[in-house]
Amino acid sequence: MSDFLVVGGGVIGMMTTLQLADAGHSVTLLERGQCGREASWAGGGIVSPLYPWRYSAPISRLSTWSEGFYPELALRLLEETGIDPEYRQKGLLYLRVDDEARAMDWAREVGKPLERVSADFLYAKEPEAAPGCREALWMPTLGSIRNPRLTRALRRRLVEMGRVSLREGSEVTGLRLAGGRVSGVETTAGIVGGEQVIVCGGAWAAGLLAPLGVALPVRPVKGQMILFKAPPGLVSRVVLMDGRYVIPRADGRVLAGSTLEEAGFDKSVSGEARKSLWHSATRIVPALAECEVEHHWAGLRPGSPDGVPFIGALPGIDNLHVNAGHYRNGLVLAPASTRLLVDELLGREPIVDPAPYRLAGRLPA
Repeated sequence: MSDFLVVGGGVIGMMTTLQLADAGHSVTLLERGQCGREASWAGGGIVSPLYPWRYSAPISRLSTWSEGFYPELALRLLEETGIDPEYRQKGLLYLRVDDEARAMDWAREVGKPLERVSADFLYAKEPEAAPGCREALWMPTLGSIRNPRLTRALRRRLVEMGRVSLREGSEVTGLRLAGGRVSGVETTAGIVGGEQVIVCGGAWAAGLLAPLGVALPVRPVKGQMILFKAPPGLVSRVVLMDGRYVIPRADGRVLAGSTLEEAGFDKSVSGEARKSLWHSATRIVPALAECEVEHHWAGLRPGSPDGVPFIGALPGIDNLHVNAGHYRNGLVLAPASTRLLVDELLGREPIVDPAPYRLAGRLPA
């Protein structure tokens, strides 16, 4: 029996497993499909909430810590696995921001570099950006990471760690309780045990806990994205406008996203969404209209009432813990939210106050 049993092989589950194994513990990671192929793969990889000044302090605390950690993590994974997660700190440009005063107040309060820049500055950075902008907001420290490569690197590292048992194709069908503890996890491949059990099931977390009488308020929220096959250098950094964004990759490809849809667990794509995303992207960078749309996909975010994830022990069950409900910011918050839970599990000083994320008092009565 492993010291820890992690349910869910997305970026949250894999980073949790990595940190526990780094600390010398044995970990079994269960994933119903292949690790990193759900929301962690489907997102864009911006290492920040889209408009960070519009989020609550608990989210800001986690995102700030995570942002500082990603460069180190990317370099480590490249060295250990040979897979480059392509962390790019090229800054971020905001066009047509209608709450600029709020943004500037937030930046001063948290000590974040954010400035209003002229059209000359904007078009020097991004010559192909939407024409006619008189100014923009510029945050030079923000970066992005190529999330499919990040999840591949994390998976490769875990496969190579002797303390980790990675079990893909093992869908969890139930949690067995005995004496106020989880005594075993039922899967399609048999019963698996762990001294401590951590549910990192993303949009599926609520379904895993519901048979225990736990109403975790996490639901799937679909997001669709498209990928342009663009020439290298057409776009060099993330550009946001009117709630949509374009994200360049090192090989020239440009992601554009994303939609927000309440559609349950439906991951189908639609022509209407594709058209909407194409129009948004070509308004941000008109030259994308000449580029082929190479791919169109959808993922399921783990939506929660206020976007603040549920992190910590499940009240009433001694050895069951949760890390879920990150909504649009799973990749953004992953390093900090997993570190916070691991700190709690190992009795270490937490990186931030854990109180706002605990399940006690936040679950429906």
